[in-house]
Amino acid sequence: MAHDERRLEVLRAIVQDFVSTNDPVGSKALAERHDLGVSPATIRNDMAVLEEQGYITQPHTSAGRVPTDKGYRLFVDRLSAVKPLSSAERRAIERFLDGAVDLHDVLGRTVRLLAQLTRQVAVVQYPTLSRSAVRHLEVVQVAVGRLLLVLITDTGRVEQRVVDCPPDVDAAAVPELRALLNSAFAGVKLGEAGDKVPGLLETAPPHLRGLVAAVSATLVETLVEPSEDRLVIGGTANLARGAGTDFSGTLRPLLEALEEQVVVLRLMSEVDAGTVLVRIGEENAHEALTGASLVTVGYGSGDRALGGLGVVGPTRMDYPGNMAAVRAVARYVGHLLAES
Repeated sequence: MAHDERRLEVLRAIVQDFVSTNDPVGSKALAERHDLGVSPATIRNDMAVLEEQGYITQPHTSAGRVPTDKGYRLFVDRLSAVKPLSSAERRAIERFLDGAVDLHDVLGRTVRLLAQLTRQVAVVQYPTLSRSAVRHLEVVQVAVGRLLLVLITDTGRVEQRVVDCPPDVDAAAVPELRALLNSAFAGVKLGEAGDKVPGLLETAPPHLRGLVAAVSATLVETLVEPSEDRLVIGGTANLARGAGTDFSGTLRPLLEALEEQVVVLRLMSEVDAGTVLVRIGEENAHEALTGASLVTVGYGSGDRALGGLGVVGPTRMDYPGNMAAVRAVARYVGHLLAES
């Protein structure tokens, strides 16, 4: 085995032992626990080289070594393959998510499930509306001079607005308006739908123009300025439980960053469907997340990511297991939304 390959094996063993025990790892323990096929003296030499190269470091109070961010990065980059979840785990995911009644419920169940599977903090982003298309526009008269406009997207999001309209609206005009709006907007991407509103005013039949004018401003607002993207977060108690002393100093800023959501949403916006992204420690480029790792992936139908989901936790985490869980859950959420 080449020196580099053997050192990678030593690094893998250090990562695995440190993740499972939270104790710095010594060469004697490595020699006893892992069949590395070399003498303890060679392991000590390999560890000295790994330390020199910045992949492991020695905490001041201990004789053992722990991986650095750079060490975790090499470990993740050189994973030969993310092990798939067992069929029992996959069935558990299906059972847990299949009972969901709507998008809100799907995402709520998703964070609970991810937090349970990984014992980390789970984050799921609501489908990004700019990537969604109009499935249906509903118009209902709720009172004299008041209409309710409901936008339903192909990703299951629902936006509602109340619109003031002329008090003498003919009841028969409301279904006509609904039909007109749906023929104009059904299937149109939200990013393009707003531009169609002015043309609708010109082409609407004369007796509907007053109504179209009344709803047009609200329509633009609903299509063009949808409510901000949101995160659903679950399992924050896992942070405190699995933290250990090495992570407690970063706990508060991390919780505040999760609370603010903006930081995590910005990172989520970079996901694509099917590719698991791992950001470790300093790579997160936000001080609140420098002691943490983020494992994220896009969920959606085919190669179109509608949003992101993932887990946040200490850099000392089970990367292969978390990557497998995040990928499997995202795949299933994608199937569910494609069917809905």
